Amino acid sequence: MGFKIINSNSKLTFIFQTQWINCTIFGTILALHNYMRILFIITLLFLSSLTFSQVKNDTIVNDLIFIEGDSIMLTLDEVTVLKKIKFDSTKEKRYYYWYWKKVHNAYPFAKLAAERLIQLNDQLKLIRSKRKRKKHIKKMQKYMEEEFTEKLKKMTRTEGKILIKLLHRQTGLTVFDLVKEYRSGWKAFWYNTTANVFKLSLKKEYHPESNAIDFLIEDIIQRSYSKGILDKQKPRLAIDYFALSKKWENMDMIEVIKNRD
Repeated sequence: MGFKIINSNSKLTFIFQTQWINCTIFGTILALHNYMRILFIITLLFLSSLTFSQVKNDTIVNDLIFIEGDSIMLTLDEVTVLKKIKFDSTKEKRYYYWYWKKVHNAYPFAKLAAERLIQLNDQLKLIRSKRKRKKHIKKMQKYMEEEFTEKLKKMTRTEGKILIKLLHRQTGLTVFDLVKEYRSGWKAFWYNTTANVFKLSLKKEYHPESNAIDFLIEDIIQRSYSKGILDKQKPRLAIDYFALSKKWENMDMIEVIKNRD
């Protein structure tokens, strides 16, 4: 240890000095620990009081929370509160949820078609050759057919009609125009003629402002958005749902579904 013991008295002196040094070190550590603890508590209280004083002076502008004296910005999630549906009868409720299921079966295909169309257009912008563009469109079409043909075959006629309308809602083009744009006018004509045999028109458009059944579709979609049941996708058509809700608030839901086109 660096100490030389000469006799018993020196030994006692060594022990006493060693214990005193240990006590001094321990006391210093203990004092330092208490000091850091007090400093931590003071700091915590200071930060807490600072935080509370800032929250009192926060403001909300354009869906952002600004806290005075700081650079914190929090984006607020959009919350849509819709009026609860009041059914006049159990029959009306059954009709509504039957049609609700049909819309939910059709919507994902319309959403995906809109996404693929955007993807296709972005890709075609990079292809200058007309021949290569046609080849790429056929490649995309083949991919879509392999992925969805079997699923689409299982759709009912009602779901098919809803899908045709929703494709117009999500892309801004009718199915007829989509075929004409990306295939040919002649094929679009024959596709539409074949669809007419099954009482389906590829030229059908989506007009919730003038067609009650289209508004019912829109109502189901908006309520499903607000509940997180359907993934939200902005439509290509301009739709003011809340204004339309007032217009159609007294519609006969059973008659609308019965006489759907």
